[in-house]
Amino acid sequence: MCDTCGCHISDGTNENIVEVHQSLLAANREQAEKNRHHIESMGAVAINMISSPGSGKTTLLEHTLDRIGDKLKIGVIEGDIETERDADRIRKKGVPVVQLTTGGACHLDAPLVHKGLHAIEDQADAGKFDLIFIENVGNLVCPATFDLGEHVRIILVSVPEGSDKPAKYPTTFNGADIFMITKVDLLSYFDFSVEEAEKEALRLNPGLKILQVGAPSGLGMDDWIFYLKELIIKDR
Repeated sequence: MCDTCGCHISDGTNENIVEVHQSLLAANREQAEKNRHHIESMGAVAINMISSPGSGKTTLLEHTLDRIGDKLKIGVIEGDIETERDADRIRKKGVPVVQLTTGGACHLDAPLVHKGLHAIEDQADAGKFDLIFIENVGNLVCPATFDLGEHVRIILVSVPEGSDKPAKYPTTFNGADIFMITKVDLLSYFDFSVEEAEKEALRLNPGLKILQVGAPSGLGMDDWIFYLKELIIKDR
């Protein structure tokens, strides 16, 4: 884990470390609010996508862009520890995209996203967007602590990961707006209880919206696209 998010703090006995951590989070919140205003000045709604590695974030984005990429102005900020592989996949869809590599940090933070917003703004006509997707570093722990300036936070859990994730990562689900169960077309091959996952998630966060999606097969994609379009309408 990284040395900036506080995940290395084990018992809270080191007051200096705790104070630095609190200061860091305060600075991040301040920048996140600036990011939010910046995103709104671009005409956009921002979605922060959080999940473990391999849950299907990039695949979901690819299929989302296939469906509405030519109808809406969409930008994508990709977060990874290294490589531009995910950004390369999104570039093939013909939308503005920027890769943010953390060099080892297990999450994106607001100052880094601030740089990404300026980079992606330069790629768009008049710097305007309808939606900006922020694909966070694959991790169900540290990204939950950092507000990036998003308007919506989505937590993705894939069927192969198991249905116990809401119970194991309560902080992550407490701060979410949407819980998306991905790869539902594989339910017959894995011991995943949709009922358990949804029940536990709603116990933690009763206002959580839950979607089930199998992006490559198209399962649940109509509901997802409808949600995105409604999100834009509400923001206008």
